[in-house]
Amino acid sequence: MSTSSHSYPMSSGDDQHSYIYNSSYQKACIDGNEEKTRRYILEKFDLLNLNSDLKTLNIADFGCSIGPNTFHAVQYIIDGVKSTHENRLVPLEFQVFFNDQPNNDFNTLFRTQPPSSKGEYFSFGVPGSFHGRVLPRNSIHIGHTSYATHWLSEIPEHVCDKKSLAWNKYYIHCNNLIEDVTKAYKVQFTKDMRGFLEARAEEIVPEGLMIILGQCLPDGVPHFETWQGVVVDMIGDCLMDMAKLGVTSVEAIELFSIPVYFPQFSELEREIEQYGSFTLEMMEIISHPYEDIPLSNKFMTSMFRAIFYTIIKEHFGQGVVDELFDRLAKKLTKYPIDFKECKKHANYFMLLKRK
Repeated sequence: MSTSSHSYPMSSGDDQHSYIYNSSYQKACIDGNEEKTRRYILEKFDLLNLNSDLKTLNIADFGCSIGPNTFHAVQYIIDGVKSTHENRLVPLEFQVFFNDQPNNDFNTLFRTQPPSSKGEYFSFGVPGSFHGRVLPRNSIHIGHTSYATHWLSEIPEHVCDKKSLAWNKYYIHCNNLIEDVTKAYKVQFTKDMRGFLEARAEEIVPEGLMIILGQCLPDGVPHFETWQGVVVDMIGDCLMDMAKLGVTSVEAIELFSIPVYFPQFSELEREIEQYGSFTLEMMEIISHPYEDIPLSNKFMTSMFRAIFYTIIKEHFGQGVVDELFDRLAKKLTKYPIDFKECKKHANYFMLLKRK
């Protein structure tokens, strides 16, 4: 079952209020690593090795969604390059390619572009799945993506097949409770990550950089033990409650599985190292400004509504969305998340250099 139309988090402006909550969570991590981004560009990016006569530097943000986080990330990269090469005799111009799925609202993206950036760089929208090539060969000097690579190109094979050992039963995501389901998700993730890296290896010039921010699981931690996994399981419970009332159906739930896979840290590291076109310059767990703060039920409900809005609307219909997340809010009130007992996702910062 393909999910090519919604492989990333919500990318339309249909539910803007909820999107703001999810965007603020992501922005906090991007902003928190501004100095790290600049420092590694200073240490690892050498324009002289690329082309001493280079006049235009190309940057791409993959899975950009509708902003504004993509603009913050791009500006940090540009500032880092400028500070590193401020004494160049030939001033650099910058071109930025914003990539996301074809159903992304690129009009909204460019309407929210900061006025100050319009003198900094030339902007282009690039529709297409980042699991394949979206740009010409050897055209990009620095690539960036944040909180996107855990989204799969399609639902793993057999997880919605009741006759398969990999059937996910009534769970709506990979919570690591069923071994064969986890294996199926891992196979799909490996395939997609390999496709992502192969595409970037063709697009990024030799000695160019790829910056990846994202979430994974700490080694040895299954998803169902994290507070994020608990919330998604609650969403599944709410769907089952609605099926009992006839708002949706058990059959619809059986055919629904969220195309997201969070690998463990060492698993992700091995996958990157096995691919030979990049050197893994660094990969580390980073802190998130919100990670030690118990999140409010309103924040969690709005954040997950933003993340899953499109995929739930497309599968179950618009009429299900409001009631589903109203029920989630009530369930979180009745069964509050114990942030001290629950584990949490790990946030990582990764820097790759094209060989």
